[in-house]
Amino acid sequence: MKKFFLIIGIVLLLSGCGNKNNQLDKILEENNYVVMDVRTKEEYDEGHVVGALNISYDLIDDTLSLDKSKTILVYCKSGHRSKIAYDKLISLGYAVYDMGAYNTISMPKE
Repeated sequence: MKKFFLIIGIVLLLSGCGNKNNQLDKILEENNYVVMDVRTKEEYDEGHVVGALNISYDLIDDTLSLDKSKTILVYCKSGHRSKIAYDKLISLGYAVYDMGAYNTISMPKE
């Protein structure tokens, strides 16, 4: 019985991951997004997604002025700061997708 629940849990987990990847693929296909690196300038300078804006997560507030018709793709080093940025951006009325950790992103980098 334990094996059954373990298998069901794994299937549900993997199906959720697929949906997240499908969502990102759809956003990228629509080509109506802005990539935002919410790490420090020093981290950004060490390498970042091509074309990414560098706005530290702790500077995101109601003075931020980005096109709200575009989806903001956020990332950081580990996924912690991007989650904070995600929550802030959502509360400000932006459409946001949290890409998580920089080293897991398959977009071109420089």
